[in-house]
Amino acid sequence: MPSPIHIEEYLRGVSERVNDQLRLLAAEWKRTGPKPLTEAVEYALLAGGKRLRPALVLASCEALGGDVGDDGLALRFALALEMVHTYSLVHDDLPCMDDDDLRRGRPTVHKAYDEATAMLVGDGLQSLAFRHLLSTGDARAAPLAALLAESAWRMVEGQALDIGAEGRALGEAEVLALMAAKTGALLTAACAGGAIAATGAPSGLDRVGQKLGLAFQIADDLLDLTSDAATLGKRAGKDQAAGKATLPSIVGIEEARRRAQAACDEAVALLAPLGAPAEPLRALARFVLARKK
Repeated sequence: MPSPIHIEEYLRGVSERVNDQLRLLAAEWKRTGPKPLTEAVEYALLAGGKRLRPALVLASCEALGGDVGDDGLALRFALALEMVHTYSLVHDDLPCMDDDDLRRGRPTVHKAYDEATAMLVGDGLQSLAFRHLLSTGDARAAPLAALLAESAWRMVEGQALDIGAEGRALGEAEVLALMAAKTGALLTAACAGGAIAATGAPSGLDRVGQKLGLAFQIADDLLDLTSDAATLGKRAGKDQAAGKATLPSIVGIEEARRRAQAACDEAVALLAPLGAPAEPLRALARFVLARKK
């Protein structure tokens, strides 16, 4: 039997590694870039969080026997993916989008600085992500960059669908398509990217990422309905207040919970052939549902 994975400890380890690398990059950017832009970039990147997406990259790579060390391509891709994810959060929080004042328990970037700086932080992080990913001689960086670009675009499409759906009744199929793009795209990229870093191909882990993306977004929608701002570190109940279309709003809370569990179970089942090396990835799949924020 494989040793049990203590997921919070695993995530802390990934978070420390990712934060150390991001801190070094931010210091480099601050030496050459204008203030307060580079300070705001650092503020956004080092705001905390579980670093779930980098953890999925590294666990996927590890499941296939790849290099997850500090000098490996998997960590480089994990950092680039986290930069793209952070840019999306900074832009999502803007008044023209979700208009949030709180993110991870502290003021959002446009509140801590201003709206123009927040817009530039998001723009800059996207460019810096690709620059960092491609500043290596590893030929596998090119397909990883293509994966990241396509996934980032799908995320933007999902956000556009989300905004267009406010106050409008959507069918279940439309909501699932929105979720697969807005949230699922980067989670799928995390699993597929880790596999590419290990083997040069997605190796079926893109399907695992798709299942986890569905489970994650349903769990997120449920937390928005059932938790509070102190626990979440961001405003609760905002989706319902904005009239956003979510799966719980269509099928109900209990059925949504069942669907999330089923998606998680399917992801775990897909990992069965990989045996013990995939245990961290299985633990992360279960964490997607168990998390409180």
